[in-house]
Amino acid sequence: MTRTPEPDPVFVGMPAFPEAARRAVGDTTLRANLRHATRTIRDKRARAVAELDDWAALREAGKRIKDETLRHLDTYLLRLEEAVTAAGGTVHWAQDAAEANRIVTGLVRATGESEVVKVKSMATQEIGLNEHLEAEGIAAYETDLAELIVQLGEDRPSHILVPAIHRNRSEIRDIFREKMGNWGRPAPEGLSDSPAELAEAARLHLREKFLRAKVGISGANFMVAETGTLVVVESEGNGRMCLTLPETLISVVGVEKVVPTWRDLEVFLQTLPRSSTAERMNPYTSMWTGTTDGPSAFHLVLLDNGRTAALADEVGRQALRCIRCSACLNVCPVYERAGGHAYGSVYPGPIGAILTPQLRGTASGIDASLPYASSLCGACYEVCPVAIDIPEVLVHLRGKVAEQGGHRLEKAAIKASAWVLDHPGVLAAGERLASRTRALHPRRAPGPGARQWSESRDLPEMPAEPFRDWWRKNRT
Repeated sequence: MTRTPEPDPVFVGMPAFPEAARRAVGDTTLRANLRHATRTIRDKRARAVAELDDWAALREAGKRIKDETLRHLDTYLLRLEEAVTAAGGTVHWAQDAAEANRIVTGLVRATGESEVVKVKSMATQEIGLNEHLEAEGIAAYETDLAELIVQLGEDRPSHILVPAIHRNRSEIRDIFREKMGNWGRPAPEGLSDSPAELAEAARLHLREKFLRAKVGISGANFMVAETGTLVVVESEGNGRMCLTLPETLISVVGVEKVVPTWRDLEVFLQTLPRSSTAERMNPYTSMWTGTTDGPSAFHLVLLDNGRTAALADEVGRQALRCIRCSACLNVCPVYERAGGHAYGSVYPGPIGAILTPQLRGTASGIDASLPYASSLCGACYEVCPVAIDIPEVLVHLRGKVAEQGGHRLEKAAIKASAWVLDHPGVLAAGERLASRTRALHPRRAPGPGARQWSESRDLPEMPAEPFRDWWRKNRT
């Protein structure tokens, strides 16, 4: 838990979550954008899920498939490599972000090209691939609409499914007007903030890039070990263009995205669309197997970057089940108010609060604070299509942070509480004393160590008498 891997270049210098969240909560425009978007998405998702009588069975099936795969991950990855190689592809293994970036840069340079088009990919964001390619003189163009907005605005993604969820239509219009010409075809004159005009401006801007690009870079939602097939699900068609038009395709995928068979894939193609976009079926589901039905050259970069370390944690490993649907973000009261940037990672929200500290370690302030970025209400577990018990992992990681000295006062308080609870007489005396002196109690917890907790909470009002005394008088 105290590893210090190569830092994410996109989020270097981020403050710890409490400070970043405090700033975000003060941004009324951001809160309005988030409130409208998350409530709309989660209401639609609830209706879509309610249509299926066997949703609970699908959820359990997804959980079991993922757990089986993770238990035998080495076997399925080797099977995947064999299948991809047999289909004409080349598999590369990357231990960390630095190695993955070197591999991708070398593959692009080998083609003689100096620009690439990209499908939305969280793995490439995780390793800072765009920034690395830019430093090497290679331009990477995002083609997903939301990712395009983020890139043109020199911004950071703030949501797993909708990276520009923190932007409203007028802000997007201004970004297109001011920045689109710097990256290629400029926005049309008199561009308004109507969704149709914004989408058309993006389509015209991206079309010239699709038609001239020789190299495409993607991630993948799933990899089928049985056949070596990769799967990308998306809603706009940009992914289909990136996966079919370029001559060379490079896919950077986390090792946990493998599933054993086509039959297993069928479960997730039911649960992912409903959990993410509230659709019965994904609009574009692209599949390719090596070079047999896709580009003339295909390279698969299998990314570890902390995943096998997470796999070694019996409690924390369930985070690797995640299929990146973002349902947990849309129901989280903390995310709805703080937004995604406060998490200091490409993985925001509840899943980011448990996944990021396991991938990056907890040596930095931001990573050590993430397990505390939750109210533990459990809403995230209820909507997760693969039944990740996020609250359980949060508490587990909090214990690890406390053990490494990150929260010494909390650790001391827990020890003191354990001693008091082991001595009923001391507990009863303390309860009576607290009740008799309740008029003197402050509204906020005193002391600098409790300041962060008490800034957003009042102490509960003490009753006139302890419960055990009331019970003795009224029930015995």
